[in-house]
Amino acid sequence: MKRILVLCTGNSCRSQIAEGYLKHFAGKDAEIYSAGIETHGVNPKAIQTMKMDGIDISGHTSNNINEYMDVEFDYLITVCDHAKESCPYFPSKAIKLHQNFPDPAKVTGTESEIDAEFERVRNMIKDYSRDFTEAYLKA
Repeated sequence: MKRILVLCTGNSCRSQIAEGYLKHFAGKDAEIYSAGIETHGVNPKAIQTMKMDGIDISGHTSNNINEYMDVEFDYLITVCDHAKESCPYFPSKAIKLHQNFPDPAKVTGTESEIDAEFERVRNMIKDYSRDFTEAYLKA
């Protein structure tokens, strides 16, 4: 079974969404973890937007990368440029992949504009997660 770590800055939004979709698409083919170089708690809007797509991430926790130093991962996916550039040394033989997604938590505007950005980014991460599982886990 493959082990995958999704890494972001605060493990509150993009990495949480990716963890949810990767678990959904990978099923029993992988163990999925997410972490941040900091921990900011799981963003309520991320929980809400995932729930709108039928995936419950309300039980997720915000974890620090240091919690996983002893876990041997097969893949390490960074989902923001800041995490890729700022990640401390992480001893792993994992294949490292990177895809920068916009941070919907930084969007300002009306409630409906913010919701729309969360949905837009969620859909980008959903497509990436589906493509990843097909290319790396189901092949």
